[in-house]
Amino acid sequence: MTPWFRARFVLALLGALVATPATAGPSPKQIVTAFFDLAFVQRKPTEAALKYISPDQYIQHSPGGADGRTSFIEGFAAYVEKTSYRCAIKRVIAEGALVVVHNHCQENPADANDQGSAVVDIFRVEKGLIVEHWDVEQAVPAQAKNRNTMF
Repeated sequence: MTPWFRARFVLALLGALVATPATAGPSPKQIVTAFFDLAFVQRKPTEAALKYISPDQYIQHSPGGADGRTSFIEGFAAYVEKTSYRCAIKRVIAEGALVVVHNHCQENPADANDQGSAVVDIFRVEKGLIVEHWDVEQAVPAQAKNRNTMF
């Protein structure tokens, strides 16, 4: 083996070792996006909660909801399942364990008068499960003072 070939071989081997990430499962962004899509786009929030929300720790910062996965299922999930409530994901932004979903939610998307709300949901993921949630919501006006949309 020539010195040039040996050097190239060692560099290629080292590069492969450094470039090979540890198998860590889906990222927080992938987890939250999958949860949000299943819960509020496909409208299967109980299934989504059982799959993606921690059964042991779910801290809820929204003043309308209590802590705990069971509270989410019995409260907001039950509401979504018995109504026409639906959300559309506009963008997902992640930094570490925190994931932000900017979305457009409507009580009745079939109603042309339902402008819905612009919502920002923030989730914290720990050990592959959602453990914390914050949200802010603003009604979409019929007319704005600019030509920009909220999305």
